[in-house]
Amino acid sequence: MNKEFIDALDALEQEKGIPKAQLLEAVERALVSAYKGRSKGADENVVVEIDPESGEIQIFHRKYVVETVEDPNNEVSLAEVIEYDPDYVVGDVVEYNMPLENLGRIAAQTAKQVVVQTVREIERGMIFDEFVGRQSELVNGTIQRVSNDTAFINLGRTEGIMSPGEQVRGERYTVNSRMKFYIMDVRKSQKGPQVFLSRSHPGLVKRLFELEVPEIQDGIVMIESLAREAGSRTKIAVSTNDDSVDPIGACVGNRGIRVQAVVDELFGEKIDIISWSDVIEDNISNALSPAKVEKIVLEAENKTAIAVVPDYQLSLAIGKEGQNVRLAAKLCGVKIDIKSHTQYFGGPESSLVGELDEEGYLNPADFIDYIPDEKKGEAEGAAEIPNEIEAPVEEPAAEEPAAETPVIEALAETEVAVEVHSED
Repeated sequence: MNKEFIDALDALEQEKGIPKAQLLEAVERALVSAYKGRSKGADENVVVEIDPESGEIQIFHRKYVVETVEDPNNEVSLAEVIEYDPDYVVGDVVEYNMPLENLGRIAAQTAKQVVVQTVREIERGMIFDEFVGRQSELVNGTIQRVSNDTAFINLGRTEGIMSPGEQVRGERYTVNSRMKFYIMDVRKSQKGPQVFLSRSHPGLVKRLFELEVPEIQDGIVMIESLAREAGSRTKIAVSTNDDSVDPIGACVGNRGIRVQAVVDELFGEKIDIISWSDVIEDNISNALSPAKVEKIVLEAENKTAIAVVPDYQLSLAIGKEGQNVRLAAKLCGVKIDIKSHTQYFGGPESSLVGELDEEGYLNPADFIDYIPDEKKGEAEGAAEIPNEIEAPVEEPAAEEPAAETPVIEALAETEVAVEVHSED
């Protein structure tokens, strides 16, 4: 070997990032292996040394000094070595310089193959160490190919794998499209490190917010909990340790620019950002947003809660196919049962319910509870008026409207519209 070989190792170090010292050690081991393969003595103690500057190679065959030789390949008698140097004693090591030409062409080819394999193993080990330290982080990649619904992503120095279970329904993974992925796991294999990626993991949303919101990176705003149904909706609860900072506003950004950047990366997935509280009832109420919660009944032992909402917001609280309450339960770690006002309190909430008599007239007594307090006196007196009233002797003029009874006047001033029949 010569200086050109050392220059090649320097170039390899710069290109692949493999330390030159490791490469020299690999070459030395390869030459030792080649020499032992050529030699009849399988246990020969051979040492190879390469000068890192000049590339000069020296091969030494080491033998131990003994009184009586039992293994000629690795031992030499004391009587033999003292002829050259009287300072030798039993137990010393004698090094014999072996000519490099003795390796032969086949041995040199073997050494080359070992060098290439060793370099590949070192490179794989470095790639594995790089990505295993980046688990639960984001990585940019380009879709390289899709086979049997499994996407293979080019990560530069290696290839990532995204199984069908980690893909998002509705997203299109076309070749050469570039996007961000979440590193789930890194494993070793015979073909090199395997990097398993995901687009559906909740951690992807968390890392995207960390990337877009400086307050999260600085530790001022914290993501306390996150629940996601990939491709559809995500609920994220945030808090802050600085009273002067609005955690929700920090995540939304000026005119929604920060949250919109996350939504764009997720191809339009809806994101609800709520404020986290140490009070579980407040968390449940916030998590069921946009529905308004009237009452929370918590059973701490069973980790369940009953959320009471207005009748007209029952479907809003439950969400499409139960998605809103399902995400809220995941976010708070509590099983949530949604009940309407009527279901929980056992009575009408805001609708007038009255029964008609046989002739189709309303009974004023049915509406006493819905009439303002200042009008109840008149209405209670009017409740005794029978439905059928004798006509007065003198009928009023046709153009003048008939006088209304007190109960009708009281009902007319309420916010509830009631249809009343009167006899001519």
